[in-house]
Amino acid sequence: MAYISKTDFLLWRECPKNAWLRIHKPECCSSSEITEFEQSIIDAGIEVEEVARNLFPKGILVPDAVADAQQTTCQLIASQSQTLFQPIFEHEQLLAKVDVLHYDEETREYFIYEIKSSTNVKEEHVYDLAFQISVLRLCGLSVKRGLIVRLNSKYVRQRDQDIQQLFITEDVSERVLNISDDVIREIRIARNYLLNESEPQGACSCVLKGRSKHCSTFDYSNPNIPKYGIHDIARIGNSPEKLKELVDAGIYELQDLPVAFKFTTAQRVQLEAYRTGKTRIDKTAISKELSDLSFPLHFIDYETWASPLPLFTQYSPYDQIPLQYSVHIVGAPGEEPIHRDFLHTGVSDPSSAFVNSLKQHIAPFGTLIVWNKGFESHVNDEIARRLPEVRDYLFEINDRVYDLMDIFAEQFFVHKDFYGKVSIKKVLPVLAPHLKYESLAIHDGAVASVVWMKLLSGQLSAAESSMFLAQLKEYCALDSYGMYAIWQALMDLIRN
Repeated sequence: MAYISKTDFLLWRECPKNAWLRIHKPECCSSSEITEFEQSIIDAGIEVEEVARNLFPKGILVPDAVADAQQTTCQLIASQSQTLFQPIFEHEQLLAKVDVLHYDEETREYFIYEIKSSTNVKEEHVYDLAFQISVLRLCGLSVKRGLIVRLNSKYVRQRDQDIQQLFITEDVSERVLNISDDVIREIRIARNYLLNESEPQGACSCVLKGRSKHCSTFDYSNPNIPKYGIHDIARIGNSPEKLKELVDAGIYELQDLPVAFKFTTAQRVQLEAYRTGKTRIDKTAISKELSDLSFPLHFIDYETWASPLPLFTQYSPYDQIPLQYSVHIVGAPGEEPIHRDFLHTGVSDPSSAFVNSLKQHIAPFGTLIVWNKGFESHVNDEIARRLPEVRDYLFEINDRVYDLMDIFAEQFFVHKDFYGKVSIKKVLPVLAPHLKYESLAIHDGAVASVVWMKLLSGQLSAAESSMFLAQLKEYCALDSYGMYAIWQALMDLIRN
């Protein structure tokens, strides 16, 4: 028998047809298998939930199998057990698995606690809880309150983890009440829609969203949408009325856009590069940017991993653990770059060793060149908070940081093959096509994060660790050398 879970309901609210396809035709998903990175996020959420259960020391865990769980849930409810973990409730093919169900003996009412690994309450969390409360009430339970247990972003770990301070319990009962009538109505519509055996026809609702918001079955539902079209216009998702106007007119190809259509300056520059095939180059602006850099130039890239549960003292949830950097140093004009790096190989906090290595390899003068300045600067700020003795040094480094991405974000250089993006993985193939991430065993930050998680948790053998550490070095080195190659290409462009 098919069931509609809270996950199905939330997916339906985002894109109804995608939710139907994932139930009835899962092979239509752009990626039918969960990636290692996606699985790592799921596993992290499970770990957070398991830790949060310690807030309810007398709770009883209901077995995982649906049939057994329903029977056990009924038995425990009948016995008025005070706190249950993962009880399952079903009503007319609506299925709710509750993180924590607490019975108040005085009022004979129930509290539902939903555990989230985020540090704030999101709208979908409230709808998630509203779905569960609605199903439990349909099952005849009197649910008085709905609460969200989330991570406390201000918590700083000391020697031992203090779970009372690590988590914040937020009562959202009033917010649930305000949407309860709408949720009940939506649940009925979603159930009829998702349990219907006939496939919904036409495009999915994501056709009215920017490319980054498209669902996993978008290509199946919208086969005529080009791989590069109106959905890839820079920040088009921030102007849904513009996107809707184009979709309603049946315009998807960039070459079909009306000349008089209103776009921002940045969007017009992107479209002009695509239409004409000509690269926009503002040599004067680029020259001014690069002339302000001072030698030695340090092209540097950090790699970190953010754990929801603080692994070390002085860390907060999702603080970046500074695990690695690669730097290519150009001492003077015309010199070849020298490569230096740092790679943490233990299971301890690498912050001190990371900074000591920076002191060895970064000159006390000269510019540090990064891609996306906010990230490296934020990592330095976090280390400075944990290690006050190096605060001045790290703040001084931040003062010398230059963001090479600015040249492309400010549209001093625009190429049609950037596709409206300014990530280094879009820029590098244009300015240094001989350098390719695809050839690497680790080719993006998501994969690197998974590897670091395994290394820090001790899941890998010595041989596996050695192999992955070499691959991490190769990946990080391409990031820093790639910035050097882009800078060199820009300098050649100015000179010529």
